[in-house]
Amino acid sequence: MKFSLIVEKDEDGRYVVECTDLPGCMSEGETLQEAIENIHEAIIGCLRSRLKVASENIQITSLPSHMSIDLDSSGIQYA
Repeated sequence: MKFSLIVEKDEDGRYVVECTDLPGCMSEGETLQEAIENIHEAIIGCLRSRLKVASENIQITSLPSHMSIDLDSSGIQYA
């Protein structure tokens, strides 16, 4: 899975990173490397949070005869 990022330097020289594919998902760091590591963790947190909310809102009223779901979790590291 790929995400689009915007990287900027703020007035204090810190790197600010925004994931444009996940509104509100932002992070920062003193170095570019630190900012990228932090946004990686922020993206995983955003996805976990959204998945939790989505799963809480699923209501199945009858047992489906056939169901499929595709999830590509390659590249996601779990703690």
